Amino acid sequence: METDKIWFVTGASKGLGLTLVQKLLASGIKVAATSRNLEDLQKAVGNDSPQFLPLATNLKSEASVQEAIEKTVAHFGRIDVVVNNAGYGLLGSVEELSDNEVRENFEINVFGVFTVIRKAMPYLRAQRSGHILNISSIGGFMGGFPGFGAYCATKFAVNGLSESLAEEVRAFGVHVTVVEPGYFRTNFLTDSSIGLPKIQIEDYKEVRDSQNAHQNEINGKQPGDPEKAAEAMIRIVSEANPPMNLFLGSDAFSVANGKIAAVQKELADWKELTVSTDFDTEEV
Repeated sequence: METDKIWFVTGASKGLGLTLVQKLLASGIKVAATSRNLEDLQKAVGNDSPQFLPLATNLKSEASVQEAIEKTVAHFGRIDVVVNNAGYGLLGSVEELSDNEVRENFEINVFGVFTVIRKAMPYLRAQRSGHILNISSIGGFMGGFPGFGAYCATKFAVNGLSESLAEEVRAFGVHVTVVEPGYFRTNFLTDSSIGLPKIQIEDYKEVRDSQNAHQNEINGKQPGDPEKAAEAMIRIVSEANPPMNLFLGSDAFSVANGKIAAVQKELADWKELTVSTDFDTEEV
């Protein structure tokens, strides 16, 4: 474990973000952490040492994010690891969700990630080193979850931007990892972290069943251990060749392999049609 790197973690007042920050601080690592509410963040982390810099940050405001990054560099002298963890779930069918509900989900889960990267990259690029961890979800790799269309769309976006970003910043010595957790035993499935549509259509039985399962059956029984997830994220930052995709949890491993196998089968089944759409090549 490298203890000299400066970490910057968004959405640190609860969930995996909070566990990660607590684990980092316990290991003697300096951390700047953000949340919408400074008091909630300080209370949740429970650490007032000089190695912890709590920051009240509005991810929907470029000025607020810029200020948070600048305060981090001014306080610690640099920034090395950026963890885009802030985000929330949204559970509802595509038909039920309003335009505003979907856009708000994208504001935090996607556009907030873009803003943090945009403001942090000048420092990482100048020092020719760094690591960006974008916290996605297994729902950013496989979208077959009724009622999670909007949420999966935000996480698929995070996966896509991460892959492209990795190619853009590799020449600067900056690594990018997209972290795709399965179900971890945090407060993600509670009312404070998951939104529901104001208008619900009862015809969507699969969505209502999914909603009930996530809120009343899965919550509190998730197989993933947040402590171990935090340890895994800390470990890969010390690796010379960290993974582009880091799946976390046996459930994520299984789902990812299932998606890969399904895509491979469809490619094989429909290869003739797939390759038939090229221009015909003329024989010389």
